[in-house]
Amino acid sequence: MSQTMTAQVLPELQISVPQPARPVQGLSGTAPAVTATAWRILVVGPDNGDPLVTQLRRHGHEPVGVTQGSAALQAYADVDLVLLALELPDLDGLEVCRAIRSVSRVPVIVVTARQSELDCVLGLQAGADDYVTKPYGLRELMARIEAVMRRAQWQPTAVEEIRHDSLRIDVNSRRVVVDGTEVALTRKEFDLLCLLASHPGTVIPRKQLLKQVWGDSWSRRTVDTHVSSLRGKLGDSGWIVTVRGVGFKLGHC
Repeated sequence: MSQTMTAQVLPELQISVPQPARPVQGLSGTAPAVTATAWRILVVGPDNGDPLVTQLRRHGHEPVGVTQGSAALQAYADVDLVLLALELPDLDGLEVCRAIRSVSRVPVIVVTARQSELDCVLGLQAGADDYVTKPYGLRELMARIEAVMRRAQWQPTAVEEIRHDSLRIDVNSRRVVVDGTEVALTRKEFDLLCLLASHPGTVIPRKQLLKQVWGDSWSRRTVDTHVSSLRGKLGDSGWIVTVRGVGFKLGHC
């Protein structure tokens, strides 16, 4: 079975899981201080001086503004939420949304002047978590951000067993069985396999694997070495597929 394949995905795209929020004080001024939640928010829009960045900062968030879709694809992995305009100078906003969603679970809210029902449907089908049309009220947008982030932070009951074809992974006991035979793995090999198996069909970049399994403190050859070892122990190289220039995903055997 072939171990490599090509994919039309930018190498820097990464899977991103929202990080725990940080408590901050409420709005400054004469209003009573309230407990709020600070999010790292990427604002993607054609306006270089987008007032939304200033408004989000006043609400205690940490906004980062970019004006091009290509810049958004480089920056989204380091934020908790993306506010995405569809009218961008270099790429169509829907394509940017699809590219992010193909490899990441970071929440995306489309903020646009396109108000038709079809545009809204296309935005949601592209992977947006919400769709806000201009003009909008700031209070409404902030409420939608809070609602989307609540959903993103909700965690279902922890999975105890992962099954994929003849592969069985017992997460609690850290046991792996292939075709009825138990496979002895090192701690990092198990963590790597479990991460890939938890996202079937998703290509996970090397950088993300290093960050989540090794704490981003090892070289990219570390991933290749462990993948090679895993393939040998699982008995078939097809269990882990290399996507050239991007990363790896769980295969089928």
